[in-house]
Amino acid sequence: MPYKKKSELPDNVINNLPSHAQEIYRKAFNSAWDEYEDPKDRRSNTGREETAHKVAWAAVKQEYHKEGDRWVRDKS
Repeated sequence: MPYKKKSELPDNVINNLPSHAQEIYRKAFNSAWDEYEDPKDRRSNTGREETAHKVAWAAVKQEYHKEGDRWVRDKS
């Protein structure tokens, strides 16, 4: 179930991440959704959707970190 637009993302993503981070999440989720279609390509017995969400959060964490209750972009 890829996400066509940010407004389709899960509430916890929309309510917590800045707009740019939401876009990172959306693109990473969609890419992982396609890449891990075959269960043999996944590291564990997790489902396709759970794997895609894990990949998406990992992608966000490459550019953002949490300060208190907010996600902020890393300074480069």
